Amino acid sequence: MKHKAPSACPVCGGSYEITRLTCKACESELGGHFTGCDFCILTNDEALFVLTFLKCRGSIKDVEKELGISYPTVRSRLDAILEHLGLKSTASFDEIKEERRLILNKLENGEITADQAAKMLKGIL
Repeated sequence: MKHKAPSACPVCGGSYEITRLTCKACESELGGHFTGCDFCILTNDEALFVLTFLKCRGSIKDVEKELGISYPTVRSRLDAILEHLGLKSTASFDEIKEERRLILNKLENGEITADQAAKMLKGIL
């Protein structure tokens, strides 16, 4: 039975470095210093969540149903995984909502044109 390699050292929490590769067919070995895939650092729970998210084609409602968790929990787990992968947006969801609101208020008050508003909205993360 094969086991998944741990994503972090159980002693100190440091990251592992791949130093040996073995061919499944002929069992020849190659030694050196190799990097793993971006997803190799995910825990088993995080990997299961990502697979479920992909299976549900990114529909948070479907992920909620599949895993039996709430919308805020799905968002929280997704944010944590993005941060773990180094992909976390610098702007929070609330900050983005507020920036959109300000742009739409400017449009409503005639301070900017619809084209300007569209460009500004596209520029938000």
